[in-house]
Amino acid sequence: MLRIGLTGGIGAGKSEVSRQLAARGAVIVDSDLIAREVVAPGTPGLAAVVAEFGPGVLRADGSLDRPALGAIVFADPARRAKLNAIVHPLVRARSAELESAAGPDAIVVHDVPLLAENGLAPLYELVVVIDVPDQERLRRLVELRGMAEEEARARMAAQATREDRLKVADLVLDNSGDLNRLAGRVDELWEQLEQRRS
Repeated sequence: MLRIGLTGGIGAGKSEVSRQLAARGAVIVDSDLIAREVVAPGTPGLAAVVAEFGPGVLRADGSLDRPALGAIVFADPARRAKLNAIVHPLVRARSAELESAAGPDAIVVHDVPLLAENGLAPLYELVVVIDVPDQERLRRLVELRGMAEEEARARMAAQATREDRLKVADLVLDNSGDLNRLAGRVDELWEQLEQRRS
């Protein structure tokens, strides 16, 4: 088994790279998806989040109101650390379960947005960073995701800098172009991963 850590700043296209790697045979362990799963209604994770942040982070249907929680944690690093202390151990445990279910010859790609921020690079045999200049990431967040520029800048500022991400990279995939160019780069990356596995 080859364990890969895949990361990139918000707007870098990490989800698309994960999707393309999955299509080539990778087992994807998506931290964002798992982070949603561990705070779904009825879970101990959601109960812990509500105990810490209050019932104002719940929607009427009992599910987590992500924008309400985001407004609290993105503005306050100490509150964000409290949320991470609840969610990250749950995500790690579920990720380990999914990885152990993969076969011994699998290429397991852990899609981890905050890999650099949380010092997780040593957990993986290889760290792949999806790299896009900050100005292009900002453009994508505003134009493609419909974020207000101020919100996009705040979310980018809450993550590691581009330089800090590149410091932990074993391989860098430039995703500043279009989808056609990205597909070719993912092909090259997949070839490198297959070589490393064998």
